[in-house]
Amino acid sequence: MFLFIGFNFIMIAFIYAQETTTHNKHEQEIYSLIDQYVQARENMDTVLLNRILTTDVDQLVSSGEWRQGIGGATKGMLRSSESNPGARSINVEKIRFLNPETAITDARYEIQNTNGTSRKMWSTFIVVYQEDRWKITAIRNMLPAGQR
Repeated sequence: MFLFIGFNFIMIAFIYAQETTTHNKHEQEIYSLIDQYVQARENMDTVLLNRILTTDVDQLVSSGEWRQGIGGATKGMLRSSESNPGARSINVEKIRFLNPETAITDARYEIQNTNGTSRKMWSTFIVVYQEDRWKITAIRNMLPAGQR
């Protein structure tokens, strides 16, 4: 009986360790995905955007504009990067897995404008594991009240 209980404890610990390792690996991949998104926006790299966004991606930006599908989202992102020049930074604050293939990623989003001012926002990314990699399927950008 003691052997059976001991074996079960060992198996539970082993399974938990495997799940934790996988979870950490996916978290790191999501951090990398968000970094790639920033890089694509900074460099206006449509090839990279097409690789990291799902075809049905949608984006709600702080102005209230909805961008639907990869074409609309990509065009809007390029237009926004041109009209709002500056250094972008997105710092992930929290990743919450809804299941092994879907996560909500909350981040602070800041644009250092060329005139020295900064625009501080929040972004939420819905990411999905698709085609053997994490991709962005939805983006919500929020500008806190009073920051126009």
